[in-house]
Amino acid sequence: MAAKLKKGDKIVVLSGKDKGKEGEITSVNPSAGKAIVSGVNIAVRHTKQSQTSQGGRVSIEMPIQLSNLALVDPKEGGATRVGFKMDGDKKVRFAKKSGALIDG
Repeated sequence: MAAKLKKGDKIVVLSGKDKGKEGEITSVNPSAGKAIVSGVNIAVRHTKQSQTSQGGRVSIEMPIQLSNLALVDPKEGGATRVGFKMDGDKKVRFAKKSGALIDG
C-alpha cells in the first residue's frame, strides 16, 4: 500500500495526550505503523553521565501511531484525509477536503 503520510508532511494529532497539536514528521516506520513528529509525544528519559555526554533528564520524541495523525490541508488548514489520483502518468497525493495536490 502506498504511504499516505511521508517525512516532511505537516500533520495534526487526532487523539491522545497531544490531541490538536501540529508538527512535522521527522521519520516514518511503515512496518510498525508509527512516525516520529517534532514537538509531539515528548518523553523524559533519565540518563547517566558518561565521558561523552552530560547526565540528567533528556526530553526525546517518541513514536506515535499513524492512525492518530492526519495531514493538514494545504488550502484550508485543519485535518484532512489523503487520496491518490493520476496526474498524467504520475500518481500523486491529494487532500480529500479541498482537492489540493500535496506533492505534484
